Amino acid sequence: MNSSIQMTDDPVTQYLLRLGDTCLILGQRLGEWCGHAPVLEEDIALANIALDLIGQARALLTHAGRSGGFDEDQLAFLREERDYLNPTLVELPRGDFAFTVLRNLMVSTWLKLMWAALADSSDAELAAIAGKAIKEARYHQQHSADWLVRLGDGTAESKKRCELALSALWRYAAELFDDDAIDAAAHATGLGPAWSSLQRPWRAEMAEVLAEAMLAAPEDSAFCSTGKRGVHSEHMGRLLAEMQHLQRSFPGGAW
Repeated sequence: MNSSIQMTDDPVTQYLLRLGDTCLILGQRLGEWCGHAPVLEEDIALANIALDLIGQARALLTHAGRSGGFDEDQLAFLREERDYLNPTLVELPRGDFAFTVLRNLMVSTWLKLMWAALADSSDAELAAIAGKAIKEARYHQQHSADWLVRLGDGTAESKKRCELALSALWRYAAELFDDDAIDAAAHATGLGPAWSSLQRPWRAEMAEVLAEAMLAAPEDSAFCSTGKRGVHSEHMGRLLAEMQHLQRSFPGGAW
């Protein structure tokens, strides 16, 4: 088995990893839908969204790895759990279709706003990544919004499942807007926005879709998950065990 790589605490690298890991882990979760979606067209759509996210992750991890001499594969497959910096929201188990649709809407709305802000980054490479990724995020958001409206304003069963998904997922949204020293450094240098700056527009866009879907957001709670600081849920270890198995079993393997 490969020994795990040692990560730097450089704030620029940490900021990039938080974004890259968010895309990587959600892409991994969406890949679990391959062959299991309710209709064939949606099976393909979810796979394509997952591939878009993996592509964004590749660009971000490649950029983040340069300072430490790591490539995208090493960062994706050879870190320990505590070195992944994605919000807990994206690592939660796949859930049912309503759960996936709502999570996709929550994250794609956030990513769309993030990419729009990053298009003006002082880091030219990050700005270029954002310029391409925002087009994908807009499609992801529209796709999931259309489905949520269809489900929320659909049958009694589909509405119930959406309400259950909201109850399960909404409390994890707080972490998407939780700032720390890494966010402050990114904002001060022009690298990217502090995550808290996205909260107001995110809530406005989510409220618009939820209203159209005849759904109401739950009340906010004091809970805030800590995945972006490397403290994950019990689900992350199992996800990584599957995701890293091939690379760790056959180090440096090539097809």
